[in-house]
Amino acid sequence: MNDIKFHNVRKVYGKNVVISGLNMDIRESERLVLLGPSGCGKTTTLRMIAGLEEITDGKLYMGDRVVNHVTSGERNIAMVFQNYALFPHMTVEDNISYGLKVHKLDMQKIRERTSHAIAMLDLKGLENRKPKELSGGQKQRVALARAVVKRSDYFLLDEPLSNLDAQLRLHARKELVKIHEMYRQTLIYVTHDQVEAMTVGDRIALMYEGELQMIDTPFNVYNKPANVFAAKFIGSPPTNIAEAVVDERKVMISGQSVLLPAGWLKKAKETESKRFYFGIRPEHTKITPNRTENAFEGIVKYIEDYGNKLGVYFEVNQTEFISVCDENAPKRGETVYFTPDFDKIHLFNCESTNSIGHPED
Repeated sequence: MNDIKFHNVRKVYGKNVVISGLNMDIRESERLVLLGPSGCGKTTTLRMIAGLEEITDGKLYMGDRVVNHVTSGERNIAMVFQNYALFPHMTVEDNISYGLKVHKLDMQKIRERTSHAIAMLDLKGLENRKPKELSGGQKQRVALARAVVKRSDYFLLDEPLSNLDAQLRLHARKELVKIHEMYRQTLIYVTHDQVEAMTVGDRIALMYEGELQMIDTPFNVYNKPANVFAAKFIGSPPTNIAEAVVDERKVMISGQSVLLPAGWLKKAKETESKRFYFGIRPEHTKITPNRTENAFEGIVKYIEDYGNKLGVYFEVNQTEFISVCDENAPKRGETVYFTPDFDKIHLFNCESTNSIGHPED
């Protein structure tokens, strides 16, 4: 088994707690993305798997053995760094084959694996160039090829595409998924880019301030966020979050109230609380110039043009919301009526900020 398990793992630098009691299972052969803002602990988590960071407390399992004190070279990993870390004095071919030579593989196998990686990552014709003669995208592909040829059980990537332009990133993401589908390593990918996370990962582990916020499929991370942080971090523009009071049949936000569906009323009453955070994604809303049933009234403050869509910022009694519309956006200063899709709202506990769940659950 090439799975990975964190059991109450902590990483502390002096008085600074970087990872706090991490419990997480990474399945064999899956693509798991560690996602979160800068400083959340995702790279430290990856480096602990790689054996490049010591574990302060807890146990890290790779397969059926505890690897807390196992050296990096004995963990059967391949790693791609953010800065590529190529040997500047070596050619492309030598950079790719160097690790295999260190492990004293048969020369025929070295040649076969190197040739295959060069062909797969479109590096033919560049074999005799040195890193200084390559573009950023070419360097990135050499770094990937160097990791691929090892055919290790674990494939670790630390923001490997962050130095590439948008078109190259799109192409490289596709190549990464193809590589994984070919070799089926256990792949752990670190990024702060939610688009990369949603497109690359089988599952996403969302981290914040050294703690795991949720781990689930991209679909569930987007549609059923575990807490307020997850709701706001995933999605662009971010989820609208507002303080709300649920009482009798209505939800009240900033002095205005609308009817809440029966399923949500029942779910809210189960929590024995009246105060919540109300969440709704901008794309799950509708704004109209005329008063409609079960809508909040607001004043337009700002319009953002995304090219194919428009983002309308407006205030409901000083609480800001944003709604995404395709066309016919209102003008600044106009009154609009804002209707959420109540099948896609979220309610979060006001104290813990955790989701109270959904009626269908």
